[in-house]
Amino acid sequence: MAQVKKFKVVDHTADLGIIIYGRTLEELFENAATGMFSLITSIEKIKEKVLIPIRLEADDYEMLLVSFLNELQYYYSVKKILFRRFKILTLNKTCLDVNVSGEKISGHEITHDIKAATHHNLKIEKTPDGFKTQVIFDV
Repeated sequence: MAQVKKFKVVDHTADLGIIIYGRTLEELFENAATGMFSLITSIEKIKEKVLIPIRLEADDYEMLLVSFLNELQYYYSVKKILFRRFKILTLNKTCLDVNVSGEKISGHEITHDIKAATHHNLKIEKTPDGFKTQVIFDV
């Protein structure tokens, strides 16, 4: 099967944005997290030294996606952890279980300091190839 584009960076006034693609909703969520950490640093340089399970609940997929990205941002800004791998275990309209792995920030160059994922114009759309959405980050 052909490799599907994971995400692309988009210009947004004073903030950063990415358009995310996925053949499944699980892949869309994983690619959103990959895109976010690719904005923060060179994601390929992050080693998988810690594994953290995360469980979140929300009212719909859009709320779950923003909650997921903001939970990862919490680990980044407060716990000083960068993530590289995101494995969705369970995803339905109100619940997300995911294992994330990465390492402490020390030694990594930070390209963009993301403060939060926003709800600005966020809508997960069904496409012929799967799913697509756009996320705008406060920086």
